[in-house]
Amino acid sequence: MSKLILTNEVTGLGSAGDVVEVKNGYARNYLIPRGFAVVWSKGGEKQIDQIRAARTARALATVEEAQSLKAAIEAKPIKLVVKAGEGGRLFGAVKTADIVKAVADAGLGELDKRKIEFVAPIRSTGTHAATVRLHGDLSARITLAVVAAK
Repeated sequence: MSKLILTNEVTGLGSAGDVVEVKNGYARNYLIPRGFAVVWSKGGEKQIDQIRAARTARALATVEEAQSLKAAIEAKPIKLVVKAGEGGRLFGAVKTADIVKAVADAGLGELDKRKIEFVAPIRSTGTHAATVRLHGDLSARITLAVVAAK
């Protein structure tokens, strides 16, 4: 087992600044190469404090703000205009940054792209869903209306 300090939020494992123990292969092959975690050391307390301070600065201030943002996001579909070929097949796939931009353009507020999750990559036009973690355990379901650019 490896003891790590998470630098990003990992679903099912913990938030940035948490100290976790995971199997060696998971740490060596997934978490560390992707920059989601660093190896724990005794001098890591300062690093943990810095990560937690940055996390609290990025987090929405209150639960009430997160709930109002959730209501606004779930109220109507977010329109996302992308380049597409014949049959509605996209050139590439929809990225989390595209969703953040579409939500901001709709006037609903700013989201953190690292907290948006898909069930499967979005590679066609139509209606799709994504989930965004807003505050702690509070998540919102985003309905995306993906349309082809003219």
